[in-house]
Amino acid sequence: MTQALNSVGTTIRDAVAAIEEGRRGIAVIVDNAGILRGTVTDGDIRRAILTGHSMENPIENAMNPQPITAPIGSTEAYLADILMERSLEAIPLVDQNNKFIKVVHIRDLRPDKENGGGEGFAAAVIMAGGEGRRMQPLTETKPKPLIEVGGMPMIERQVRDLVRARVPQIYISVNYLGHMIEEHFGDGSRFDTKITYLHESQKMGTAGALSLLPEIPRAPILVMNGDVLTTPNFENLLLYHRNHKSILTVAATEYQIEIPYGVLETDGAMVTGIAEKPSQRFLCNAGMYVFSPEALELLPKKIPCDMPDLLNAVMQTTNNVCVFPIHEYWADVGNTRDLERAEKEITQMERKDG
Repeated sequence: MTQALNSVGTTIRDAVAAIEEGRRGIAVIVDNAGILRGTVTDGDIRRAILTGHSMENPIENAMNPQPITAPIGSTEAYLADILMERSLEAIPLVDQNNKFIKVVHIRDLRPDKENGGGEGFAAAVIMAGGEGRRMQPLTETKPKPLIEVGGMPMIERQVRDLVRARVPQIYISVNYLGHMIEEHFGDGSRFDTKITYLHESQKMGTAGALSLLPEIPRAPILVMNGDVLTTPNFENLLLYHRNHKSILTVAATEYQIEIPYGVLETDGAMVTGIAEKPSQRFLCNAGMYVFSPEALELLPKKIPCDMPDLLNAVMQTTNNVCVFPIHEYWADVGNTRDLERAEKEITQMERKDG
C-alpha cells in the first residue's frame, strides 16, 4: 500500500524510497491535513535529475503539483479507462475535499497485465566478448564478466536480475575465452531462463555483436555491457523508453568533477568574473541501452561497429534517442581499483538487505 509523504522536509531521495517500498510506481505528497499536494513517479524523478537537481533537493523540485486524480468510489471500469487513456500506471483516489485516500494501480484492475498493459522486453543482450586488458592479470585466465564481486560473477548477477525481471530470452556475445562463459551458463536452464550465444569470429566492437542476432525482435530489447553492476528497475526503464516514444534509450550515470581552485572568466586579457571552486556535472554513458526494432535495423550487418557510431547514426537518421538517468546503484568495473570498490559496496548493500 502506498503511504503518503508529508511535503515538509521530504527530499527526492525520500520519494525514491517510498516508490520502491510501495511498489506502485508512485509517491503521494500531502500536507499536514492529508490534502493531496502532488505526486511523484519514477519518470518525474529522472526528469528532475536531467534538469540538474540532486537527490537531496526538496521534493517540490520533482513533484507534479497538478496530478490526475479520481474520486473515491469510482468504478473499476472508470479507473481503467482513465489509466489507459492517459497512459498512467497508477492514480490517487481522493475524497470531496481532495484528501488522499489510496492509490489504485493498473495491476489492481487488470492483474494479468504487466508494464502498464504493454509487453515486456523481447530479449536482453549481454556484451561479454572483450579481453578486459585493464584487469590483467585477473583476465589472463578468465574472461572479465566471470570475475566475482561479492562471491558471484558479475555476469551471473546480471543474468539473475534479468530472470527476476522475467526477460524471456538472453543472448550473450562471446569471443575472448568465451567457452568459459558457455560452460558456466550452458543453455540457461539451470538459471530458469534460455541463453543463446552470439559468437564473434572477429572483434565486433562495442555494438557489432547485435548484428549477430538471428532476427530482429518485434519488441524492444535490453542491451548491457558484461562488466556493469547496477540495480535499476528494468520495468521502469522500458516504461520510460515507451513513454518518450524513443527508438533508442541510453542509460546514464551522473559524474561530478570538483575543481579545487577559483576559476577565472575572461574576455581577452580582462577578467570578467571568478567562480570559487566550482563543480561540473556530466551525464555519462552507463553501458545499458534499450533498442527498438527500428534502431537495430540501422546496424551494419555482421561487421565491427562501436556504440558511439551506432548512436550517432540513429540520431542522424531519426533524432529519436533519449537518456535515462540512473539514480540507483551503478558501477563500471573497468580496473582492479573499481573491482575493490565494487566489492565493498556490493557486500555492504547485501548485508543491509539481508
